[in-house]
Amino acid sequence: MKIHRAGDRPSLTPSPDYFTGTVRMDPVVSGDDESAVKILMVTFEPGARTAWHTHPAGQSLHIVSGLGWAATEGQPVQVLRPGDTVWFAPGERHWHGASPDCAMTHLAVQTAVDGRTADWQEHVSDADYNGPRTG
Repeated sequence: MKIHRAGDRPSLTPSPDYFTGTVRMDPVVSGDDESAVKILMVTFEPGARTAWHTHPAGQSLHIVSGLGWAATEGQPVQVLRPGDTVWFAPGERHWHGASPDCAMTHLAVQTAVDGRTADWQEHVSDADYNGPRTG
């Protein structure tokens, strides 16, 4: 048994190459755990978001607090609320983050394939971020 006590692992600031705005990541199950499953608690300040990306084995997001937005390429932006869970299929090009006026925290669950959990692409444009919404 291995227990990671609250406060034992520092919060992380992700690379600005992959995120727009202020984002904090807190490891839940991370690289120092032997499992291929990786889990992060990610907090996006208002307007913060990921870049476009895909996951080799897919990704689940569970919204914990706040108001989030997410979109798959070519589809309207989906509004996400606490308790919502989103599944992105392997290779599905998408982004996610907070709404412009409200922070959002989610659990991100993904499986590493050959040591990687995501394939990062370009930043999400303001036009894509502010595109049509549903939900």
